[in-house]
Amino acid sequence: LVAVAAVGVSGLLLARGSGGGGKWINAAKVAVFAVLITGGLVAMIRQPAADTGAALSPFFQQGFTGLVQAMGYTFIALQGFDLIAAVAGEIRQPERNVPRAMIASLSIALLVYIPLLLVVAASGADPETGIAGAARSDPEGIVVSAAGRFLGPFGSWLVIIAAILAMYSALQANLFAASRISATMARDRTLPARLSLLNGAGSPSNALIVTGSLVSLIVIALPDVSAAGAAASLIFLISFAIAHGLSVLVRRRSLLVAPPFRTPLFPLVPLTGGLACLGLALFQGIAVPSAGGIAVVWLALGGLLFLLLFARRARVRDATDSARNPELMALRGRSPLVLVPIANPRNAEAHIALAGALVPPGVGRVLMQTVVVSDHHADADRRAEAIEQGQAVWKSLLTLSSQLGIRAEALTTVGSEPIAEIARVAELHRCRWLVMGLSELPDDGGRSRSEQLLDTVNADVIVLRARAEWKLFDATRILVPTAGRGGHDYLLGRVIGSLLRDRVRAITCLRVVPAATRSNEIERERLSLKKLAADLIWHDAATEIDCDDDPAACITRRAADHDLIVLGTHGRRGRGRVFGSIHRRIAAGTDCPLVVISSRN
Repeated sequence: LVAVAAVGVSGLLLARGSGGGGKWINAAKVAVFAVLITGGLVAMIRQPAADTGAALSPFFQQGFTGLVQAMGYTFIALQGFDLIAAVAGEIRQPERNVPRAMIASLSIALLVYIPLLLVVAASGADPETGIAGAARSDPEGIVVSAAGRFLGPFGSWLVIIAAILAMYSALQANLFAASRISATMARDRTLPARLSLLNGAGSPSNALIVTGSLVSLIVIALPDVSAAGAAASLIFLISFAIAHGLSVLVRRRSLLVAPPFRTPLFPLVPLTGGLACLGLALFQGIAVPSAGGIAVVWLALGGLLFLLLFARRARVRDATDSARNPELMALRGRSPLVLVPIANPRNAEAHIALAGALVPPGVGRVLMQTVVVSDHHADADRRAEAIEQGQAVWKSLLTLSSQLGIRAEALTTVGSEPIAEIARVAELHRCRWLVMGLSELPDDGGRSRSEQLLDTVNADVIVLRARAEWKLFDATRILVPTAGRGGHDYLLGRVIGSLLRDRVRAITCLRVVPAATRSNEIERERLSLKKLAADLIWHDAATEIDCDDDPAACITRRAADHDLIVLGTHGRRGRGRVFGSIHRRIAAGTDCPLVVISSRN
């Protein structure tokens, strides 16, 4: 009850934005520890040197194995320095103050704990049993009894006060940092979005409530507190090993010329630290099976919940974030290739510009492909003429990409069937995206050449229908009709995020519902549309619901007020027509540039 009450009080104070008096608690804790250490050092100096040597001998009671196991148990005592990084967004000049604060925090902890352990072992243990015997007989109260030996009852009470202050300050710090981490994860859609909401004091109160509830539940559910502490140390060791590995990737992949943080003695420090943390975690999991079991269950539960509840939304959010910030794409080690098959160079500018928006320079590549249609049955003169025409197209495409400022490559291939040749190149080069033009959509229900290519190529496809003189840069008003099925959300976030990277554009998310839809259902659709816009971080996007029994006619009317329409395909590839009647009517009824996206899955 006392522990749960402490969690509640700390969470309430943090929710009010007062900090809960954390700095005064820490100052008092250090002061109490200073008194204990000073008293112990005085007692150690006064006693004969032979007694001090006997108390510290043998120095490793359980040998090297015992030392490693103790490191695993006590790692949590030094863990607090990493919490500083969790609140870096609330620190002034983080590039300077975060490393300083981390080093200062770790140094202060070592300056407190090492002398305290020394005086407890040297002058606080019973000469007959030594520190090892005292630890076996009274592991929980060893520091209390040791302080009582060299400071009397006053020393025992000081240890109790220091322990309460230390645990409460650690509780505050972890609640504070964990709530901020939860809020950040919620903004990344890896936790429920409500956890990111801030109250009037600027604190994530929902995240504090959930974090405090989980802590209270663990306090009640786990009977063995020491196993929980060992499991916490193990999980921290795993997370630190991951952080060391990530620091290597960041150093090698980052596009920034002067990153805010640089690891000294690279890569020796991260490699040594990562291997040490990982090895210690494995040893801890084997030496303390209960801690290993708790850690495995906890991490497996978190991974399962993520995959079941948050993976899709997190993937969509990541697509938009990466599109708007090329640095994120580089840090993830992605170098996507966009294939742009071109039949007519006069209509190529918009396609190449869209491909260049998808993969900014230094991150991905744009590959322009022209297909020389020729077979082995044609005579030599006809084959030579076709190749010369292909070379002329190739030169004009390179000139055009240079004028647009896009680093593109040109590829000319020879084949008898263009669709098969495009699909072959896309598979050979493992293209992530394919940007292509929209061919004529037959009215008789037949399948267009665009649909045939969609069924053949294994890549996300972006189909663009625009006039030859249309400029992508001029598209400032974008209409995004969505039916709410979610099949193309990832690609939609990628495309719109890329368009928003170079300039401000007005996004309108539109959902058309039947005219007879009830008001409560309309409100539910409105909330769903706002949720989609939030997942795609279109914070300024307009979300509108139109009631109309003819969605194609509604979208066609709205197109007159916009510069670009972005639609998803009708069905899955390989299962009938990809472009439905709505796409065909919109394409036939409006001159507005049209983008149709189709995910590979």
